[in-house]
Parts: sequence; C-alpha cells; structure tokens
Amino acid sequence: MVHAGQIIRDALREKGKTVTWFACEMCCTRTNAHKIFRKQNLDIDILWRASLVLNCDLFEKISEKLSAQNSVELS
Repeated sequence: MVHAGQIIRDALREKGKTVTWFACEMCCTRTNAHKIFRKQNLDIDILWRASLVLNCDLFEKISEKLSAQNSVELS
C-alpha cells in the first residue's frame, strides 16, 4: 500500500526543508504537520496544497509507487 504521508515527508527531505517551514507554508502547526506525515491516506486538498508548497507533483509520485507495486504483484 502507498503511504501518502511518507511520500510528503520524503519530498520535504529531498527539498532540504524543515518540518517547521512546511507547517508554516501549510498554515498549520508542527504537530499537525507530523500528523500529515503519519497518515497513509490523505484528502486530495492536502496533497494538492503540499504539492504547491513543495513545488513537487506528489500525485505523480503516488502514481509511480502504485505502478511499481502493481508490476510486482502481477509478476
């Protein structure tokens, strides 16, 4: 299963940004940012906002992971 919160956290690390920066940009607290990272399933609105904040297509990253999983399952 794809873990959307982990994908956001990985993208944040790739950008070299802090959780505090992410929380500020998302207009939430650090605690809420960590809650986002722990969630496997997220609302499209949160994914969209995080994509904009991180300047990264998180939907594409999720799609790539799903495709990779399906390839393994079909083998």
